[in-house]
Amino acid sequence: MFHEIPLNRPHTPLLDQVPTPDKLRELPEDALPALALELREYLLWSTSQTGGHFGAGLGVVELTIALHYVYNTPADRVVWDVGHQAYPHKILTGRKDAMLTIRHKDGLAAFPLREESEYDTFGAGHSSTSISAALGMARGAQLTGSNRKVVAVIGDGAMTAGMAFEALNDAAHQGTDMLVILNDNQMSISKAVGGLSNYFSRIWASKSYIAMREGGKRVLQSMPAAMNFARRSEESLKTLVTDSPGALFESIGFNYVGPIDGHNLEELVETIGNLREAKGPQLLHVFTTKGKGFAPAEADPIGYHAITKIAPVSQRVAQVVTAPTAAPKKKYSDVFGDWLCDAAARDLRLIAITPAMCEGSGMVRFAAEYPDRYHDVAIAEQHAVTFAAGLACEGLKPVVAIYSTFLQRGYDQLIHDVTLQNLDVTFGIDRAGLVGEDGPTHAGAYDLSFMRCLPNLIIAAPSDENECRQLLETCWQHPGPAAVRYPRGTGPGSVIDREPAPLAIGRGVIRRPGERVAILNFGARLQDAMQAAEQLSAQGDVNATVVDMRWVKPLDAELIRELATAHELFVTLEEHAVAGGAGSAVAEFLHQDGLRNAMLMLGIRDAYIEHGSPTEMLADCGLDAAGIAASILQRLR
Repeated sequence: MFHEIPLNRPHTPLLDQVPTPDKLRELPEDALPALALELREYLLWSTSQTGGHFGAGLGVVELTIALHYVYNTPADRVVWDVGHQAYPHKILTGRKDAMLTIRHKDGLAAFPLREESEYDTFGAGHSSTSISAALGMARGAQLTGSNRKVVAVIGDGAMTAGMAFEALNDAAHQGTDMLVILNDNQMSISKAVGGLSNYFSRIWASKSYIAMREGGKRVLQSMPAAMNFARRSEESLKTLVTDSPGALFESIGFNYVGPIDGHNLEELVETIGNLREAKGPQLLHVFTTKGKGFAPAEADPIGYHAITKIAPVSQRVAQVVTAPTAAPKKKYSDVFGDWLCDAAARDLRLIAITPAMCEGSGMVRFAAEYPDRYHDVAIAEQHAVTFAAGLACEGLKPVVAIYSTFLQRGYDQLIHDVTLQNLDVTFGIDRAGLVGEDGPTHAGAYDLSFMRCLPNLIIAAPSDENECRQLLETCWQHPGPAAVRYPRGTGPGSVIDREPAPLAIGRGVIRRPGERVAILNFGARLQDAMQAAEQLSAQGDVNATVVDMRWVKPLDAELIRELATAHELFVTLEEHAVAGGAGSAVAEFLHQDGLRNAMLMLGIRDAYIEHGSPTEMLADCGLDAAGIAASILQRLR
């Protein structure tokens, strides 16, 4: 058990001998526990140097070793769900020394990435995809005559999504040879009931039992009554012994094995080795501890879900000495959380909903103060949206806190269940725009494109923290579907007025008067727009007008018409895909209104922007002050 994170690179002689799984498989089995200890210590150190997902990887060290030890990877396919737990996998698959680049620009991705390694069989980022992808691979192997094996690893939290059960059902229907490993960190699924359960789990995973089970099926297929009796008897025994953790999977059509200790390498290697050769769909239930081996993470698995980079002692001292006395800037998620609590205190109709992102969405305080009005529906975005619609039908005023990239999963429900029925549901859309080190899987780059086309829905894009609070209040008071999109992290540090101050819907405001060029800003890039305008003015090129549009839908038509008479070039600015975004909305309006002003649309280009720091990503997209000014100058010339 480690109690502190190593400050220096640990001594890992055994780990250094196994740069790839083929070398791992040359080790004697009794060397694997020592390898696990070294791998865990290296993971602690490397993650502390870079920041990143922490607890999940520590919890699957033994499981990762066992999988690569038993399976002939990369020929055999191991599909990781979400990818939070894939750091040990990256270390064992030729990327150990590159771990110090993870989540940095041009370095390793935070999640499995097919372009990065042949061992990364499927890209991840969103949850609950592994079983579907693995089933496709397993079925593909069957259709092409390949004998490769396929295993999907999915966490108990990801098992709450409907997609996972759709895949389980289809796998059972097809009778496909594959293994699903349910990695249960004991935060969602029922616990084991003791030694008898473990004893029978070993029996059910043994080669002799599997052979007897499959042989019995073949014998009894011609006797339906006997076959049915045998199946019921087996299911009843498993239910009796295990207190039904596997009854659901057995009823779907999987052979359920477990639960077993996910940190016992001997048991893991034996069980997985037996199941590798089993026919039909298999599900192995393993218990793990999130943050295993690091005492603080075991005690606080939520707090240690991810960590930031730990600075050297000298830097930390310097930071303390030079620390400013000003109050720290608020994160937009905290602005949302504070507004949510204040609004709930004023109106009993407010109900808050989140699909498993309480901490990330700033809802911890609300959950504590209003537990009866707080609903965490787990990783079930579709359900979250329609659940909110049902609440609205009963006269309540639900608020759905959801990341932009996760709202994509609830799009059908947003259309059919909320906007089509014009129901009073407010969406607080977090992580709108680029998200830095998590990369394109988590970027909120498309919400305006897929929301702007929906009737009845109004969409706000605040430029700072105070405006975010005001627009949240405005949208919540609006008697219909409404959305406020705001970015990850902090804003410019504006003073927040906590009094309810709704703004006029569909009205923007001129922040810097000018001429010739009008910069129409939508969202959090207003400060960059102001700086770009000042740079252009200082260079004597142009005295640009800067407008805080506030609303993507409805647009401020009156203001745009007014600006059109005095400006030859409209520059739209948004931290969003250019295609179908706010700039497209302005272009459509100008065309419909018969206005012939030239346009320059600045946003995220037609590409997935790879991970890096937020500053690097903005610069890469030309969305910082220097990039905005350069784009305008190029267009004018």
